[in-house]
Amino acid sequence: MTQTKANIALLLGDPAGIGPELISKLLSEEITNKANIVVIGEKQILESGNNVTGNSHQLEIVEDFDQIDFNKSNRFLLDISKGKNHKYKIAEPSKESGESVLEALDLALNLAKEKKIDAINFAPMNKTSLKLGGNTHSDELQLMAEKLDVKSFCCEFNVIDNFWTARVTSHIPLKEVAQHITKENILKPIKLINEVMELNGLKNPRIAVQALNPHAEFGTEEKDEIIPAIEEAKKLGFNTDGPLPCDTSFVVAYKNKNHDCMVGMYHDALQSGLKAFGFDRGVTVQGGLTVPVTTTAHGSAFAIAGKNEANLAPILNSFKIALSMAENKKKLS
Repeated sequence: MTQTKANIALLLGDPAGIGPELISKLLSEEITNKANIVVIGEKQILESGNNVTGNSHQLEIVEDFDQIDFNKSNRFLLDISKGKNHKYKIAEPSKESGESVLEALDLALNLAKEKKIDAINFAPMNKTSLKLGGNTHSDELQLMAEKLDVKSFCCEFNVIDNFWTARVTSHIPLKEVAQHITKENILKPIKLINEVMELNGLKNPRIAVQALNPHAEFGTEEKDEIIPAIEEAKKLGFNTDGPLPCDTSFVVAYKNKNHDCMVGMYHDALQSGLKAFGFDRGVTVQGGLTVPVTTTAHGSAFAIAGKNEANLAPILNSFKIALSMAENKKKLS
């Protein structure tokens, strides 16, 4: 039986940032022909990106997903303009920008729930614009989990060079981290990162687990919670190792290629290493959702918006992961 192409939604990101020009560049990449592409957003926002890059694209323009026929074309723009033609000011967050982003995201998530979209790849959003536009969640992952009716554990994965990371805690004060370091909480991201990496095509990934305390010894969390979690994960069949001291964990796991991924206890223990080794290539995967969702690890970069200086690599890498996950998920369905 012939495997049909995956349907991937591309979202333009904050119209005041580098998102529109990144999607303009991405659409010129040959790999996008391996999927059915649905760009979701306002027509003039995509055109603004094309004006920056000098690119042009043959996209069939529709105003409703049911007007799409992938037998006739594999590239569509689902235009949500509805007659408005708002001019977004470059490099400034705004209520209007946030509303446009949230409307496109809401539509993409609804299409995913209806099994019409197999993956979502979005250009960087701006948290200030999202808040001004009505978002009440601390991050995009919690917003998407609510929209998709996901009640189970979710975790943001960050990726460079196909080395993946997950964390036990994320956007909380450092003084609160230790109280969340429990065996049960550590097992959740171990199980999830194993599941998602296998969906991305890597069977039995080698999972490193970071320590919490310096040298993995100046405290009790390693002995009381982290080591028991690692041992329990091994009993469950997961290929886990650790705890690795944070200050050398990226050298051991990533640089020396001893592991395929790493679970850390808190945000900066992972992000500092990732950004030092590959900030210009980083990808974020929204883990635990019912549909693959990927984006860049960087933000909307207002400082270079409209200058055609945006680096294609992160959005291209994020598209490749979305495509791989969507294709593998279709094979399993």
